[in-house]
Amino acid sequence: MSDPVNRAEGMNAYEPKAPGFTPFTSQIPAFLDGSDSPRDYLERCIEAIGAREPQVMAFVCQNLEIARAAADAASLRYKDGQPLSPVDGMPVGVKDIIETQDMPTEYGSQMFAGHQSMWDAACVYWLRRGGAAIIGKTVTTEFAARPPGKTRNPWDLERTPGGSSSGTAAGVASGMFPMGLGTQVRGSVMRPAAYCGLWAIKPSFGCINLEGINPISRGINHLGTLAASLEDMWLSLHYMSRNAGAEVTHLSLPGATEMPAPEKPARLIRLETPGWQKTPDDVRAIFDGLLESLAKVGVEIIDRRIDREVDALEVMMDDVLEISDVLRDWESRFPVLAYLDRSPDLLSKDVHSRKDIMAELTADDFAAARGRADAMQKAYANLEPKADGCITLTAAGPAPEGMATGDASFLDPCSVIGQPALNLPLLASDGLPLGVQLQGFDYQDRRLVAQGAWLRDFVLA
Repeated sequence: MSDPVNRAEGMNAYEPKAPGFTPFTSQIPAFLDGSDSPRDYLERCIEAIGAREPQVMAFVCQNLEIARAAADAASLRYKDGQPLSPVDGMPVGVKDIIETQDMPTEYGSQMFAGHQSMWDAACVYWLRRGGAAIIGKTVTTEFAARPPGKTRNPWDLERTPGGSSSGTAAGVASGMFPMGLGTQVRGSVMRPAAYCGLWAIKPSFGCINLEGINPISRGINHLGTLAASLEDMWLSLHYMSRNAGAEVTHLSLPGATEMPAPEKPARLIRLETPGWQKTPDDVRAIFDGLLESLAKVGVEIIDRRIDREVDALEVMMDDVLEISDVLRDWESRFPVLAYLDRSPDLLSKDVHSRKDIMAELTADDFAAARGRADAMQKAYANLEPKADGCITLTAAGPAPEGMATGDASFLDPCSVIGQPALNLPLLASDGLPLGVQLQGFDYQDRRLVAQGAWLRDFVLA
């Protein structure tokens, strides 16, 4: 990442190859030899907050003194050569639907103004146990749904940062912290990352304990990380999965918490998804140019025009939004209907607009949608013998003007299916970030990151 852009002030446009602020994990050798420290790193983040937060508005609240205490403790451990974990001393922003014992958790809603949990969510608890410096709570949409929050896109303050993990994305992009937590039911990790030029992962469904996170649509809700580098993204995500544990009936990600070596994919499936029909010609040309470059170095690209099973999956994806809506509305009937019963005057028009839909849904409606989602999952899994993964765009273009959170057509499939997916900030359009989406197969997150590392090195060389 380069310095964030404010179009009104004529700053530089986004350039994927431009060096940005230093990711946290790249500084670990300097922490160990004493030429840098987690406390000094944190102070650089705080300096960025002072410079950029008034315009970007990424935070709901901050607790810098607790963050400084954590960074000081980490600095001593690095001095002794005994860091607790890969996240020891890492400044972290936490989306404000995730509970924290030392800061309010308001879920983006007036109904919960000032609400203070007694506990950290499982993911936050284990980040603290690993030495992370929790720097503040970041803006989210109401209950991680709608309407948009106050946050602005650092690359262009007149454009959306995406949602619902808007504050996390804008905070990382602005250099305020190197890694932040987001959640995704439709596209709320990947889309903000794409709009703000970040590395992000929506991992395999269920691989991280969601206890202490607002319980919207637990059947398709994912915790993910948005970060300044692929390394910051992966090491923090894997650490949480291995320590916080997984959701009920699921497993943590396998293996040690370390970066995999880059792995060149031999064959990738090009997915259109419902998003392709919404993608302008100039953006299509940018993406097609990337695929042509990959083909020239021996990466075979297959798509629906040459493979019947790929085409069958694409057909199934045509109504993925309907499936996603039913799953989400049924699974969030409680607590949303209870919120509406208790405090209707404190809830937005967007919440009220779903009331009748939620109330009229039946268990049979949900069972039918769940069956269609299961069939889509099976069809996707059947593609594994054909390719190493899938590639598509993360969004139909760069961040649109205005504050609407953006379209999730490229992302509903990976959320409903539950396979791991990466946003790689490798492209630009009109001086703004344009994300590439790389998808893997269930619980092959490490291999997906390895392929993402190869693609990063290839494109940014």
